[in-house]
Amino acid sequence: MKLLRYGPVGAEKPGLQDDAGNIRDLSGHVDDIAGAALSDESLAKLRAIDPASLPVVEGSPRIGACVGHVGKFICIGLNYADHAAESGMALPEEPVIFFKATSAISGPNDDVEIPRTSVKSDWEVELGVVIGKHTKYVSKEEALDHVAGYCVVNDLSERDFQLHRSGQWVKGKSADTFGPIGPWLVTRDEVADPQNLPMYLEVNGHRYQDGSTKTMHFDVATVISHLSQFMSLQPGDVISTGTPPGVGMGQNPQTYLKPGDKMELGIEGLGVQKQNVVAG
Repeated sequence: MKLLRYGPVGAEKPGLQDDAGNIRDLSGHVDDIAGAALSDESLAKLRAIDPASLPVVEGSPRIGACVGHVGKFICIGLNYADHAAESGMALPEEPVIFFKATSAISGPNDDVEIPRTSVKSDWEVELGVVIGKHTKYVSKEEALDHVAGYCVVNDLSERDFQLHRSGQWVKGKSADTFGPIGPWLVTRDEVADPQNLPMYLEVNGHRYQDGSTKTMHFDVATVISHLSQFMSLQPGDVISTGTPPGVGMGQNPQTYLKPGDKMELGIEGLGVQKQNVVAG
């Protein structure tokens, strides 16, 4: 299934996209694409519904983040061998963990706001993993059974805040609109191999990132298992698993976002995001 949330900010409704590309309203079956609705049992009930029996959503509503009420927005740094190389950093022995504030979450096509004092706002297309059930001390072999689905994430980053303003990376990762998620939560049964997904990102029509989850240093199962040794993961938690090469910081000369820029990014089977960049 391709689950989504549509409507105004803060008033999104649950829906799904059918095979013809129509949005179908799920409000009569689930309150939101969040929490307990992400369990295997709940998703099985939704999967049993004939999409043709659901009301069609007319027009072109705003698409919100594909999961609501996110408790934790966890990110993995330097998780692509080729991205670590362009950053001039060694591959880590264990996954590098940092957090984005959940207030950074936005819809996949919402405007991206450049922070007022930003000088180095950057882009990162990433595979997002949405947890579907309580996860603690899970083995690598069982880790993927705890996934509700996958999505596209743009892990926007202000590099000056991140690297030169002291403290943890969270400073450079958490500006409002710096966490577009979606358009869809694609349930795990539709993703045959999360380690074989082509992904790309373009700015103003120029393709900067053209990679694949094949080059992940730590695969999705390893990341989930590792995280679960240090904290429990809850339904609706989002894990952003790292980015391939081609970020602005890695260009020569370095290239950063500015108001008026247009981004497009996507992952095969998981949809496309399109964002206009505006002043914050």
